[in-house]
Amino acid sequence: VQLQASGGGVVQAGDSLRLSCAASTRVVTMGWFRQAPGKEREFVAAFKWNPYYANSVKGRFTISRDNAKDTVYLQMNSLKPEDTAVYYCVAGSGIIQSRISEDVAYNYWGRGTQVTVSS
Repeated sequence: VQLQASGGGVVQAGDSLRLSCAASTRVVTMGWFRQAPGKEREFVAAFKWNPYYANSVKGRFTISRDNAKDTVYLQMNSLKPEDTAVYYCVAGSGIIQSRISEDVAYNYWGRGTQVTVSS
């Protein structure tokens, strides 16, 4: 499975961005992780049959999925400087709900896309 992410960029605090990730084939679970400089990689959001969010983005980010295009989107609103990171699209099959925020649960990773939020 190949994942192609797009949509990163440089924005100001309070702005919005939308990330897209297209998979080369249907995968049950798709989502996003991010890694900021000097920090560990962290879960952002995922979509299986329902959306799942990290507490830090809940209410600001929305993940959605277009099954016809095998594409997942991450709409990011009210961006903050602490959202600055490289965002990675991920995908996997057979991931149970309790593990959906674990990076090791995902078989497939796309190249990261940089999101920079200036204050």
